Amino acid sequence: MTTITITKTSDDRYKIIECSGHAGFAEYGEDIVCAAVSVLSINLINSLDQFTEDKISVEQDEDLGLIRLRFDDDPSHDADLLVKSFELGVDSIFRQYGKKFLNIKFRRE
Repeated sequence: MTTITITKTSDDRYKIIECSGHAGFAEYGEDIVCAAVSVLSINLINSLDQFTEDKISVEQDEDLGLIRLRFDDDPSHDADLLVKSFELGVDSIFRQYGKKFLNIKFRRE
């Protein structure tokens, strides 16, 4: 199962977006759930880099199926919108394929 954990600060600012694990929908290389989450995650990172001035740290481990994005400072308005777009995308995947393959958690830091 892929788990997406979205961590916000106590004042409701995004801090960490983490995707971990492999969905197990299909064999490696054919798992559309895992691929969709990966595409959304990578697109979020690339969009933040291309369209905002926000400073982020990114950690990846393909074997573990891990992508972790951390905002170094409070995210800008544009970064908030991009993360909300990411949330919309992963929620759509969750509604289509269900909790057997994807889990979305929200935390406070």
